[in-house]
Amino acid sequence: MAVRSGDDREGFFGGAPGPGDDHARAEAVIAGLRGARPEEIPGRLCAALVELLPVSGASVSLRSDAVPVRISASDEAASYLAELQATVGEGPGALAARLGATVLACDLTAGRDPQRWPVFAHQATAAGVAAVYSLPLGVDALCVGTLDLYRGTPGKLTERQLRTARRAAWLLTEALVTLPWEAGGERGDEPWVVGLAADHDEINQAVGMIMAQLGADAAEALARLRGHAFVLGRTVLDVARDIVARRMRFDGDL
Repeated sequence: MAVRSGDDREGFFGGAPGPGDDHARAEAVIAGLRGARPEEIPGRLCAALVELLPVSGASVSLRSDAVPVRISASDEAASYLAELQATVGEGPGALAARLGATVLACDLTAGRDPQRWPVFAHQATAAGVAAVYSLPLGVDALCVGTLDLYRGTPGKLTERQLRTARRAAWLLTEALVTLPWEAGGERGDEPWVVGLAADHDEINQAVGMIMAQLGADAAEALARLRGHAFVLGRTVLDVARDIVARRMRFDGDL
């Protein structure tokens, strides 16, 4: 699944940068969120970042004890890259979530980055991605997820571009922390983010079915699910759907 390369857009939506450009960028992103329902904010920010920065895709994932929960992506390619990190259990996003710090993988094709994440780097470059920039979402030491940016060519983001990405991460954190319930809802209503994480329910259900089939605990069942997905060259979510649909069983060694 190829991902197109981003160009070097320094200015706002392709314009030349100038005095106050950082402020203009932030104002434009915020303006694009006015009137948005909480569940629309991650998608709108992902789309805005693809326009604002020299990246080809963006995704938002929540941290989880099992696999990260993708709640938004700018396109199918970005969705695949998020699911790939969840499947192999490594990558810039996984490290950013663990450290609560920005992780910049500027060249997955050579040097240090492919040595840090050999499996992810191999799969990502095969999909046409050469650089990933992962920013934590959270307050202080509490990291609740990551904003991941992808592009098809190696290279660094400028300080100006990183500031824009960090502003977006801050806006996402605000949405996740201060808008946890449906607009106008009361405590006890379903959190708005649940609807965006529906795919994750299939993974949990598949893990439960593997536990029953193998008599295994949750950790072993998840490891088997991940390992089988990797062997097949598929994502955890794809294989989970087959298990839930009873097209696949784990009654014996696979």
